Amino acid sequence: MTTDRGGPFEFPAPRVADASAAPSLRWGIAGPGWIGKRFAESLSLHGCQRVTAVGSRSLKRAELFGASHGLRCHGSYADLAADSEVDVVYVATPHTAHLEVALAALDAGKHVLVEKPIGINSAEARQIAETAHSRGLFAAEAMWTAFLPSYDVVRQLVHGGRLGKLTAVLGDMGQYLPPSHRAHSPELAGGPLLDMGIYLLALTTDLLGQPERILSLSSPLPTGVHSQLSALLGFPGGAQATLTTTMLGFTPSNFSIVGTDATLTLDGSFHLPGGLTVRTSDGGVHRWEAALGTHVDGLHFQAAAVARAIVGGRLETEEWPLRSSVLALSVADELRRQSGIGLPGTSDLSLLRTRR
Repeated sequence: MTTDRGGPFEFPAPRVADASAAPSLRWGIAGPGWIGKRFAESLSLHGCQRVTAVGSRSLKRAELFGASHGLRCHGSYADLAADSEVDVVYVATPHTAHLEVALAALDAGKHVLVEKPIGINSAEARQIAETAHSRGLFAAEAMWTAFLPSYDVVRQLVHGGRLGKLTAVLGDMGQYLPPSHRAHSPELAGGPLLDMGIYLLALTTDLLGQPERILSLSSPLPTGVHSQLSALLGFPGGAQATLTTTMLGFTPSNFSIVGTDATLTLDGSFHLPGGLTVRTSDGGVHRWEAALGTHVDGLHFQAAAVARAIVGGRLETEEWPLRSSVLALSVADELRRQSGIGLPGTSDLSLLRTRR
């Protein structure tokens, strides 16, 4: 639905297909945590994907999760990957286990959808991509915002030139994460960058491409985890992005795309299903209306896209190909390098170097 003030403005219709029309695949969830629960609930309420199994390092945790969804339960990720009733493994573990669990599933011949970030750095993202391609298997990062109807409208407006030449992106994402949250643990690649900042980097690089200049400012805690981080990115042609993320408190979580003809702002929190506003250079204000949703309302779109890609014989999705995941993490690599943010168990060899 659209509403206008200030003259005619045409919003394109979302091209996202009905999830219930996608081929039905059998999903195994690796990691019975917060996001795994919402993924299972979203698939049970929308579309026709079927969650058939769950795996965890703890059989008891798997059984507690599986009891509420009627799932086959496994006490190891290897057993989940070996389950003949699973077509695709959804990796919903903490970040530091994404690579290990994804590779185990690929080695067992299973397709994978890996929660964002797909790895804790770009080298891990490339390893997953290369392993999947070498085995002829599907792999993708669960950057679910990129699969939402609202973001498809954004892409069409940008690519269709309706905003004019892009000049800036402004984005923030912040939540209060208490000291008990895993994001405070350096052993689990804590901090807001990979939990929340990755959304900002993903959408920005999707729209503007690879930055040629990257500047980082962050604030460390006594634990070594950085509590907040801001980034200034410069792109060929002069466009800039100003991004900030924090785990010290809630922010509006807005995301605006500025062009010479119009500015588009996604409703906050921008990563969720919702509407958007376009302000044109003639002073008009135009709305694309959609109810603000939750993870449960939106996670099924990516699952349906994955199913369509796999049944269609494709190894990636068109909406969020693996090169997009690698690019966003490459920028995160450089932000960490400049801020001195280390990661557990990595040598951080693949870093994007800024042009000085």
